[in-house]
Amino acid sequence: MKIVNLPTLKDIQIAHERIKPYIHQTPVLSSQQLNEKSGSRLYFKCENFQKAGAFKSRGAMNAILSLSEDEINKGVATHSSGNHAQALARAAKIMKVPAYIVMPSTAPKVKVAAVEQYGGKITFCQPTLEARESTLNAIIEKTGATLIHPYNDYYIIAGQATACLELISKCPDLDMILCPVGGGGLLSGTLLSTRYLSPEIKVIACEPEGANDTWQSVKSGKLIPSLSPQTIADGLLTSLGSLTWPIIKEQVHDVILVNDQQIIEAMKLVWERMKIIIEPSSAVPVAVALSAREELKGKKIGIILSGGNIDLNKIPWL
Repeated sequence: MKIVNLPTLKDIQIAHERIKPYIHQTPVLSSQQLNEKSGSRLYFKCENFQKAGAFKSRGAMNAILSLSEDEINKGVATHSSGNHAQALARAAKIMKVPAYIVMPSTAPKVKVAAVEQYGGKITFCQPTLEARESTLNAIIEKTGATLIHPYNDYYIIAGQATACLELISKCPDLDMILCPVGGGGLLSGTLLSTRYLSPEIKVIACEPEGANDTWQSVKSGKLIPSLSPQTIADGLLTSLGSLTWPIIKEQVHDVILVNDQQIIEAMKLVWERMKIIIEPSSAVPVAVALSAREELKGKKIGIILSGGNIDLNKIPWL
């Protein structure tokens, strides 16, 4: 059944059952050392351990499994700087259909290589939203492929919401959830799961100072697009969408900004203390947790580690 309105709890639960054979139910980890450093009790939902290395596999699988036979036979198409591209290429490989992926010329090589390994057909473009969308539209016109948008799609949002569904099932008494935000698919899914299951949990969006369009949008009450984002968190460069923004505007408790140096320090700390690999975008909510903000002290906080896809030849502290 087509989701044409805001995903319901039932939609999210159906998505969870639908994608279960194709994804990992990722662990929730904790670290005594990070608890001490933050002054809070932190619970990390490890989507860096997810298939294709990021939460995006949830939404991509849900979206592709929801297509009609006619839609799926023509293949799927999207634009993405990396994690959604990998996830959709993997989903298309599972379904034995082509995936046409538009990637900016600045996309990390490790993410490009992964898309190629999954059999995605890549077209490179200039690193602007306009170039991404015009290139993608031309490909869809030529191939008839079905668009699977990285975040502005209710099936994507319902799929991403399953990460928070699992987190709350393991940690039902959280005070807050810290979630990174780029296009808003993960954040809006997290907000919906929280509203349906534990409305007393405050969801805080975590964003780089150099890509702060969500912060600007929430403060002004109107959607402000990301024009020239500059941040090490390459997964958070996109603007909010027409479907994600209304959910975020209505439900997000706050947006907290951190700078690139804080992001790098948080990322390094997780690597060193927890012995797990996360990418810069994942480190944004960790940096918020470590930012010594008074309202976070002593709280029980869920943190969604969104992914672990990083070029090991370009580790930022080296």
